[in-house]
Amino acid sequence: MEFSSKLLEKAVNEMSQLPGVGKRTALRLVLHLMRQPQQQTLDLSEALAQMRTEIKFCKSCHNISDTEICEICANPNRVEDVICVVEDIRDVMAIENTSSFKGLYHVLGGKISPMDGIGPNDLNIQSLVEKVKQGAVKELIFALGSTMEGDTTNFYIYKQIQDFNIKTSTIARGISVGNELEYTDEVTLGRSIINRIPFEASLKS
Repeated sequence: MEFSSKLLEKAVNEMSQLPGVGKRTALRLVLHLMRQPQQQTLDLSEALAQMRTEIKFCKSCHNISDTEICEICANPNRVEDVICVVEDIRDVMAIENTSSFKGLYHVLGGKISPMDGIGPNDLNIQSLVEKVKQGAVKELIFALGSTMEGDTTNFYIYKQIQDFNIKTSTIARGISVGNELEYTDEVTLGRSIINRIPFEASLKS
């Protein structure tokens, strides 16, 4: 792809690094931005820069937040001793959209995947185990996607906390095996949370 401007080429190359965006789509997006009022493009770049430099991760649950403790963890109306374990912020958003869960979350930041070089120490697992050890948890709900990596991660965490007197459950398998939570409709996801099953039972299935 030939460019008449090095500045345009640089913008397209940067835009094309986004997931699912090839060079042609990147060029279309960049040309669209050039047609917009200059202030609109400046506002976009400022918002992206501010997000990258000022965004925080909740010290309690590792959710993305504007403050040290996210709004969910700081909400006094949430059930503090029931924790839903999820992969990332997209899963928190998906479950929150169902309005079916009133507990707190713990964001792992990924799933155990030896093929991708991701081990337990690369995730926010130890801080979750510490919460259990401190007696702050009555129930853990495993809400990772129904994939081999998700099941592996669930089982690893379960082995770390199985000697403690807490309830462990997993979302009901109304969600197709291999599906990610963010792509599941709200009704199905909400029912899977409400109809969760003991984790031990999922090991036998």
